[in-house]
Amino acid sequence: MARLWQHVTLEYSIMIRKFTNIPKEAIYDVMDSPVGALRIIATDAGLHAIMWDVDTQELPFPKQMHPIIEETKRQLSEYFAGTRRAFDLPLAIDGTPFQKRVWQELAKIPYGETISYGEQARRIGDKNKARAVGCANGHNPLSIVIPCHRVIGASGKLTGFAGGLDKKSHLLELESNLVRHPRPDTFA
Repeated sequence: MARLWQHVTLEYSIMIRKFTNIPKEAIYDVMDSPVGALRIIATDAGLHAIMWDVDTQELPFPKQMHPIIEETKRQLSEYFAGTRRAFDLPLAIDGTPFQKRVWQELAKIPYGETISYGEQARRIGDKNKARAVGCANGHNPLSIVIPCHRVIGASGKLTGFAGGLDKKSHLLELESNLVRHPRPDTFA
């Protein structure tokens, strides 16, 4: 069973992610964003991961630019500026078949909308797997691009997020504001 991340839960629902399965030929670069510095990891095969500033471990990859990293930065900048709702990037993610099914379902959640972990479990075929879905979401290596921030607790409260609940809140607020009050030049 291949694993891309191992998680250790810390206070305030911040998680430390550790690499176990990104190709050694990967490279990365850093992007400043409204939610902190993002480390973007890619190979010629595609985008492998976006790491949060709370992911503090040293990366075993060289820091350099790559066309996929450059395009990822461009699309993330558009997302944060409110002019992009979906991403069109080559993805090279590794996970179990269950994780990949969960992540595929995440990608279907519309911009500006949220669902519960239970609803996500129902959508993949087993309403009783809400906890397993939450765990798989926590292993999502491509936060923002694969929008795990759009999944919330059944009560409507924000729950676990690898980057921290403050970042999850920021992303949801960004999307919600743009859905309620779209910019005239947005999504034309």
